[in-house]
Amino acid sequence: MARQDAVRCVRLFLYALNVLFWLMSACILGVAAWIRDSLNAVLTLTAHTRLEEAAVLTFAPVVHPVLVVVCCFLLMVAMLGVCGTLRCDLMMLSSYFGSLLVILCVELASALWTYEQPPVQRSDMISLKFRMSNFGLRQHQWLTHTWNTFQTEFECCGVTYFTDWLEMTEREWPPDSCCSNQYPGCARRAHQHDLSDLHQEGCGPKLLSFIRSSAPLRLLRFLGVALGVAQILAMALTLTLLWTLHYGRKRPKEPRGSPAAGVVAPAHGPPAERRLRAVC
Repeated sequence: MARQDAVRCVRLFLYALNVLFWLMSACILGVAAWIRDSLNAVLTLTAHTRLEEAAVLTFAPVVHPVLVVVCCFLLMVAMLGVCGTLRCDLMMLSSYFGSLLVILCVELASALWTYEQPPVQRSDMISLKFRMSNFGLRQHQWLTHTWNTFQTEFECCGVTYFTDWLEMTEREWPPDSCCSNQYPGCARRAHQHDLSDLHQEGCGPKLLSFIRSSAPLRLLRFLGVALGVAQILAMALTLTLLWTLHYGRKRPKEPRGSPAAGVVAPAHGPPAERRLRAVC
């Protein structure tokens, strides 16, 4: 009876952990999709610079297709774990344990990659100024759109200050995306009357902060660590359940002093399937 109660507890914990795997995998996929738009803007602004290399080094494991495949695979593995636990199937539970081990190794490799500090300095931000001269040109509309999107989302203007637009381009005032309250011609009005209506912080520090430690990246790291701990716990519980089921399938040994020849010995317990069902 005590063994059956222990097995029930192990199975309940495995059910809960597999539900947790579904939820956490969905969260990781959602955060990865959320961070992709901002990352695309960063990669566009920092193309062919050291900042682009740092962004790729930091975020490649996060938005790489391998992450999507691993999360989708984990969803199926969790279903396998639920079915194996429900049916007390040794083959399914063994496959479940092996799959979790492979996924854990991939996650550890990604974690080591993302925790490497990118080799960037504040002086690397100056290289962004040379790309500002293409703002507004017809053949560089994608760059214009990216600058406007980034300045609006991160509430910044220029690289170090809004005057970068006056120094690096032929413009007499910054783009309207630099305004805290945007409307057509707001930057011209703010530049002539009230500079406080413009974003006072440059986009360079915001971009550098995004590469080094942004909120979505910290959230993904937390989810990754929590998911890894849950996987290790699930693997330990799976091993415990496998050992219990394997032990329960063994036929009990015959007592010493076998019956005399010609006498049929009494049956020693139910068949293996019935004993396994009794354990579960």
